[in-house]
Amino acid sequence: MKTWVRGPGPDGESSRLNLQRFERFSSSIQADVRLARFDVRCSQVHARALTRADVLSAEEAAELERGLSAVLAEIEAGTLQLRDDLEDIHTHVEARLSQLLGPLAGALHTGRSRNDQIATDLRLFTRQSAIVVSLGICDVVESLLHTAGRSQALILPGYTHLQRGQPILLAHYLLAHVEMLKRDLARFGGVWEVADACPLGSGAVAGAGFRLDRKWMASELGFSGPTSNSVDAVADRDFLADFLFAGSQLMVHLSRLAEDLIIWSSSEFSFVVLPDEFSTGSSMMPQKRNPDALELVRGFSGRLLGSLVATLSTLKGLPMAYDRDLQVLTPDLLASAEVLSACLGVVAPLVEGLRFDESRMVDAADSFALATDLADGLVRSGLPFREAHHRVSELVDDLIQQGRTLGDLRPEKLADSLEIELEDAASLLPLGPRRSIEARVTEGSTNPGMVYAALTAASASVEDQRRTWSERGRVFEKRMSPATP
Repeated sequence: MKTWVRGPGPDGESSRLNLQRFERFSSSIQADVRLARFDVRCSQVHARALTRADVLSAEEAAELERGLSAVLAEIEAGTLQLRDDLEDIHTHVEARLSQLLGPLAGALHTGRSRNDQIATDLRLFTRQSAIVVSLGICDVVESLLHTAGRSQALILPGYTHLQRGQPILLAHYLLAHVEMLKRDLARFGGVWEVADACPLGSGAVAGAGFRLDRKWMASELGFSGPTSNSVDAVADRDFLADFLFAGSQLMVHLSRLAEDLIIWSSSEFSFVVLPDEFSTGSSMMPQKRNPDALELVRGFSGRLLGSLVATLSTLKGLPMAYDRDLQVLTPDLLASAEVLSACLGVVAPLVEGLRFDESRMVDAADSFALATDLADGLVRSGLPFREAHHRVSELVDDLIQQGRTLGDLRPEKLADSLEIELEDAASLLPLGPRRSIEARVTEGSTNPGMVYAALTAASASVEDQRRTWSERGRVFEKRMSPATP
């Protein structure tokens, strides 16, 4: 049997250096300092809960609350030194509080763990971020609606496979993006609800040994109630993953809008001119105006997707309940919230400042984009659609070979090519984008009357959403305001 011999341990200097390496490696303070506001507010509520549980006197709790407010002021002013050896925001707050208040600060941790503390901080941050992002989505929706409202007469080709399909109203296209963003608002509403339970009082894993009023604490922090299971409370990061999923889906939608506008602003399309303030020039080519803002939005979408995958990959292998791996998720949440807010803040005014080339767009929507209207006309005269489709397809092929377009057709030629009566052929002409969109009659189509109704409904919907999220924000800010004992 092999005998393992333990080698000599590190000397004192090596141990000190190793400790420093580990402290730097394990420190999260550079990221979670952004949670200071929530951490302090949770501590103030916990101090009052300890009074209600007869652990602290009212005077002691009041002193702790004043001390916590002082610590937060130092953090927000940037005067509190951040140290790797203090590891996280909770330890920094407690250490500074001890310097200010002495032994009383140590009583604050009664019945509490950093496990339930960080879980509560992150839920509060997620709820605040859901408010900020949702109001940002409302800004983008309103910009799309304003742009659609002033562009109701503009026509462009609708594309499938990036090939010209049928004429549509520009307003109808913009409303498609509104529909996407309405779903995003619903998803962030779900994030708000999923995060609406307070872990405070769950302790490290088994709960607290003091009669903390968890329902009261939850109410003080703006939650509808406490979490139901102490193990799940400290292990759960579903709300974080849900936020990243909702954010990833939102960024996919913004990226698709950005992609269209990038293509449309190219010389090959020239449908739109982007606002100067969101474009840049080339360092070498004087003629260039680059869609940098939109390209960055498109690029940032990958960061959100990466954060979502990283988060789910981390969570899938963790045993219950709290594990240090969860610390790694916090920077992704914080960075993603910042990216979402920044992208929404750029897209809203950019959309508002778009200028469209009406003649360029309607020219592109003319001619072969009207082939479906011919086929529909043949159906109305009694021909099965598949046969109508075949005849029009052959006509288009012939015209392309001759270097001609549908706009060149006269009733006699159309009747001969489609094998129909001259009277029926004459009824199909003249073809035109405006006539095409007015012929759409189904709900949700590009028909001008339906587009106008959709604009009206979407405007009312976003107003309701803004009221809802603004009220949530007002109540949230009230709950997060520092206590005044």
